Amino acid sequence: MLHNIGATKMEKSMSIEEVVQWTEVDIETLRNLLQKLRELGYVEFVEIAGTEKYYVTPVGITKVMTLYS
Repeated sequence: MLHNIGATKMEKSMSIEEVVQWTEVDIETLRNLLQKLRELGYVEFVEIAGTEKYYVTPVGITKVMTLYS
């Protein structure tokens, strides 16, 4: 979903609250999923003004694109 909504680089990263609005997944479930994706290297986060924001890494983008081919 991060890829589909354009969070594909640090400058376009999204807070967990913003991602919840798009996915309608509860925050705790989303935190767990994002952590797993981060461990795999597909997602990274940056702290901006005290808020964690998430985006898809180049490895994550490659993984997403392989799902469509």
